Amino acid sequence: MKKYIPIAFVSILALIVWLPLWMLFSGSFMPLDEIRAGFGPVLAGKSGLANWPLIPKYPTLMPYVELLLDSPEFFAMFWNSVKIVVPILIGQVCFGMPAAWAFARFRFPFKKTIFTMYIALMLMPFQVTMVPNYLVLDKLQLLDTRLAIILPAIFSTFPVFIMYRFFKSIPEAMIEAIQIDGAGHFKTFLYIGLPLGAPGIVSALVLGFLEYWNMIEQPLTFLQNKSLWPLSLYLPNIAIDKLGVSIVASVIMLIPALLVFLWGQNDLEAGIRVAGLKE
Repeated sequence: MKKYIPIAFVSILALIVWLPLWMLFSGSFMPLDEIRAGFGPVLAGKSGLANWPLIPKYPTLMPYVELLLDSPEFFAMFWNSVKIVVPILIGQVCFGMPAAWAFARFRFPFKKTIFTMYIALMLMPFQVTMVPNYLVLDKLQLLDTRLAIILPAIFSTFPVFIMYRFFKSIPEAMIEAIQIDGAGHFKTFLYIGLPLGAPGIVSALVLGFLEYWNMIEQPLTFLQNKSLWPLSLYLPNIAIDKLGVSIVASVIMLIPALLVFLWGQNDLEAGIRVAGLKE
């Protein structure tokens, strides 16, 4: 009996966590009239209590048809998100891996001081760095371009911190063994660092995708041209009379993030565990 009580408790918690996702999925098949009837007290100021049925009374695919066939701006903003997020992730790997490897395996002056500065920058929220970033981007004449979002994100310190922990955990004996065989720094990184640090790289990519796929403040701050807005800004601009479309858009926007999370779940968990270890 003692063995089944924790399982039952965890199962109940899992159901509670999945309940909002199920409500979102089932709501995407609700007609607008049913949504209004359930959320009338909240959206229209009517009296009574709002309710949300677990299963739609009259399921319909009309919200999906309206979004996918009659909303070209949705696809434009979807590709804007892809054009922003993919270069960010590629840039974080290209610039973050060498930095993390250098911090983990090399000795150079002021190494601890520079790494401490990295950690301090990682702890600063976007609201703290928004004004300096805006002034720098304005001087570079990059405001109202995708580079205004991409460049600051490429040099984010968080991926460096995640990958550093994995590179640091590589046994020194393995590094010495391959160097005795004549491998230089590049081959050591290629044949030892990349294979053993792959979980850290994947976890950094997953966390980066989840963060920048859903970002709102950065594009609102640096992009005035709405034709460049990503998909994360599509939902706040949907009118109340198109709530069904809004719910469907939320479901479709959730799918890439869910697939990426499932793809890198094991590496992400390993990355979180390693990142929490003290040196």
